[in-house]
This record gives sequence, structure tokens and C-alpha cells, in this order.
Amino acid sequence: MNKPIRTRAITGTALALAVSAVLTACGGEDNSSSFDSKAKDAPSTKAVAVKDPLVATFDGGLYVLDGESLKVADTIELPGFNRLNPAGDDSHVIVSTDSGFRVLSATEQTFTGIEYQGAKPGHVVRHAGKTVLFTDGTGEVNVFDPEDLSGGEKPQGRTYTSAEPHHGVAIELSNGELLSTLGTEEKRTGALVLDKNNKEIKRNEKCPGVHGEAAAKGEAIGIGCEDGILIYKDGKFTKVDAPDDYGRIGNQSGSDASPVLLGDYKTDPEAELERPTRISLINTETGKLRLVDLGTSYSFRSLGRGPNGEALLLGTNGTLHVIDPETGKVDKKIPVVDAWQEPLDWQQPRPTLFVRDHTAYVSEPGKRKLHAIDIESGKKVTSVTLPKSTNELSGVVAGH
Repeated sequence: MNKPIRTRAITGTALALAVSAVLTACGGEDNSSSFDSKAKDAPSTKAVAVKDPLVATFDGGLYVLDGESLKVADTIELPGFNRLNPAGDDSHVIVSTDSGFRVLSATEQTFTGIEYQGAKPGHVVRHAGKTVLFTDGTGEVNVFDPEDLSGGEKPQGRTYTSAEPHHGVAIELSNGELLSTLGTEEKRTGALVLDKNNKEIKRNEKCPGVHGEAAAKGEAIGIGCEDGILIYKDGKFTKVDAPDDYGRIGNQSGSDASPVLLGDYKTDPEAELERPTRISLINTETGKLRLVDLGTSYSFRSLGRGPNGEALLLGTNGTLHVIDPETGKVDKKIPVVDAWQEPLDWQQPRPTLFVRDHTAYVSEPGKRKLHAIDIESGKKVTSVTLPKSTNELSGVVAGH
């Protein structure tokens, strides 16, 4: 992986120390931000709630956007590099700052005051009605029902602390089992599974450089490795090997409508920034891995899934590829933005894909634009020009 996708701490202590100085978050690697006590907190004074809001970061704050018109409903000042994830309900977004996770009521355009403090807030995972936060700097896992955020108080939820802090991820299954990664700041090796009482019941340490997760149809959970992908399903771990000695699948995207996971695929462990043109499609029912060359590179913010399980990939050629996950065939190519190149610094803006229901939202930082695309028709529904160039893009997503 390159800086946003591949942790290189395992290849050298010096680099591990450098990486540990930066914050981490979902989808990429490390994350840094600045907490601003002046940023808006509850209670909200807004008279009109925003419907189906999107949220985008810019240098110095957040834009809250109307989900249909894409117009800016409000601007929230928040210095630093901040990251975004859906909280799991129809109102809230999780904002990662250098102080920890903060809960933003996007519909009311204000922070709620709910925080999960800790250094290096990392992955945010939504699955089976629960949202799971992993704080890399402490190894702490917090699980809660996102519907409980509406009360304005910190939800009562499950907690677990990893044996050692690391850039990790966790997900709670519908039966109450908790899958969480294993590792240290220098090395990540695999995952364990805990029962409802946080007692370990399964473990697999054959997943070097473990990074990222995704859930497929039938609640098959995939976590990426530097030599393939590890699948947990029906109480068992199964390893799907990559065809290359180093075949890293560091970012994945899943869908309840498909047994196939969409992943990236990188083969150069020494690259400062590898720009792959192949994606991986992992069938969690057959254990087969298919590589598809799209003829264009992409970034860690390029992967998504459509409402019917379609695999979506935003290429650096400016095209949104709609792919049949079963066959790997590209069913549709939708021109969206100008051609672009992934920047060396993973924190720098680049076109970003966010998918909600039947709409793909794509940012175009170079032109300060944001586009809404109907996935089925391939038509551009709405485009707007924003006051400033944006970086991360997310929104509310209810039900998962």
C-alpha cells in the first residue's frame, strides 16, 4: 500500500515511529486533525433541519450540504485534517479529530457534544445495527447502537481494549460476536473473535499487515492481508491467498446483496506510491479471488457498492466504472470528472466517491465541484460549485 493504503511500519522501525506520530482513520492509514473548542456544539439553534445531508471537509472546516440540491446549508469551522464516516442513522456523522471521535448532527448542523476521546481515531464500521469505533492510539473498541445518538447523550455500549495499540479495525456480528484485529504499532498479524462476554473464541494470525474490513452477503467478513484476504464466516476463518507473494488487499467494500467483496490490489511493497490498475473480487462463497485490470489507476477513496451489489470504482481517468462482481465485466463506464492523478501525500485532496442508495456522489477538488450521479441510468443528476476545494466526503446512511 502507499501511504493512504499500506502501512509500512512492518518494514522498518524508523518508519513505524514516523507513522505513529500521525493519526489514523478509516479507508486510509494515518490521520491528523486539530480539536477546536469553538466549533459548534449542542444544543442546536438551527430552525431548519437539512434533509439527507452530506458532509465534506475543507481546509479549516466542514460543509454540511443538502442531499438533493447539494447546496451548502452551513459551514462549521474546524481546523486541521479531519475525517468523516456515517454514524449509522439518518442524522449523524462521525468526525475524526486529533482528540478522538466527535459526533456531528448533520441534519441540525452542529456537534452534539458526544465524544470518544483518544489518540489516533481510526476505522468506523457499521454492521448489523451497530457502529464500532477503533481508536488506534489506545487499542480501544467502542460499540453502540447509532439510534441511541438521538438522545444527545453518549450511548451505553460495549467496550473492548486490544492487547496492544495498533492501526486496527473491529466489527460486531449479528450474533454478538466481535471480530477485532491483532497487532502492535510495528506489526499486524491477523484477527480474533470474542463472544458476547469478550471471551476469545477464535483466532487467526495468518494475515500479515492486516488492514480494513468489509461484510458480504451471508455475513461473511473479509479483512485484508498483504498476501490475500482473511474471511470469517459461520464461526470459521478461511484464508484466500493472493496469486502474488505480495498481493496486498488493504481496502475493501462489501454489500449485503452480493457474496463478492471488492478490494484494491497492490504488488510492490517498496513503492512510495503504487498506482494499481487491477482490482480484486473475492467470492466469499467459493473462496475464489479474481483480478480485473481496468486500465486506469485509482485511490483508496475510489471504491464503493451500488444498491444491487454492483462494484463501483472511480478511476483516475475520471470515469466511474460499474462492474458485475460475479463476472468482473465492466457493465457501464460513466464519465464524471476530468482525469486526475493521485497525490503523493495521502492527506491531499483527490476525487472521492461516496455512495448512498442509488446515487454516487463524486467530488472534484480541482474545480471545487461536487456531482451526483444516478447509478442505474448513468446520468449526472446535479452538480454544484463549492466555495472551497473539498477533501473528504461522506453523509448520513441509515440502516446497515
